[in-house]
Amino acid sequence: MTELYTAHYRYAGPDRLDVTVKGQHEFGKLFAPNWGMVMAVKNHGTKAHQYYIDEYNNILTKVPTGAWEAMLDTDVITLVCFCRQQDFCHRNLIVEYIVSKFPNVFYRGFRG
Repeated sequence: MTELYTAHYRYAGPDRLDVTVKGQHEFGKLFAPNWGMVMAVKNHGTKAHQYYIDEYNNILTKVPTGAWEAMLDTDVITLVCFCRQQDFCHRNLIVEYIVSKFPNVFYRGFRG
């Protein structure tokens, strides 16, 4: 069983995984959106949300099985990015994806 959390970028716990487009963590980059998606939302707001969702789901489906296994072979993982908790954010999309695909993962919420 893996406990999954999300948090703002400043979260510094040992279970932190940076999944931002700016991220320096090579493993975390596998789960990051691309700049085109980020800029579409910044420039076009809610008009770009469906585009972002579709593009991000495409990214997630291409993540190698071994990467998912490595991510979820931990007791606790916290996905971080720069968005505020209430914002439209890929953290929420990845949580939905993970919970739907991996029954042994339990989303525990946002770490403030």
